[in-house]
Amino acid sequence: MSQVDFNMSILVVDDYKTMLRIIRNLLKQLGFNNIDEASDGSVALQKLRDKKYGLVISDWNMEPMSGLQLLKEVRADSKLSDIPFIMVTAESKSENVLAAKEAGVTNYITKPFNAQTLKNKLTTVIGEF
Repeated sequence: MSQVDFNMSILVVDDYKTMLRIIRNLLKQLGFNNIDEASDGSVALQKLRDKKYGLVISDWNMEPMSGLQLLKEVRADSKLSDIPFIMVTAESKSENVLAAKEAGVTNYITKPFNAQTLKNKLTTVIGEF
C-alpha cells in the first residue's frame, strides 16, 4: 500500500477567505500542513505552473475564473494534467457533477463538510491514511 505523503503541497482555491481557512484547518486536522491558497482560478493556475502540487481542492463558484474553468485548464496542460483535483461545490446538481466528470475531476465534495467527509474523499483520491 502506498504511503500518503503528508508533506505534499496542496493548493486550496476559493474566493471566500472563511472557506479557505475552514479547508486549511480540516487538512491540518488530517495531518497535512503544506497548504497554499489561491483566491481564484487564474491565480491558482499561475501557482500550479510555478510549483509542484500533489493535490488541488478548488471551489466551483469563483470569479473571474471558475473552478470548472480551472479544472479544464489544468487537464489541458500536459505538465499539470495528472494532478488529483477535488471540486468543492455548494450544489450537488447532477449536471454540475456530470460537467466536472467530463472535464476530468478526480472527485468532488459538497459543502458543508467535516474532516471525516474530507478524509473519505481524500482516501479515494490519494489512498488510505
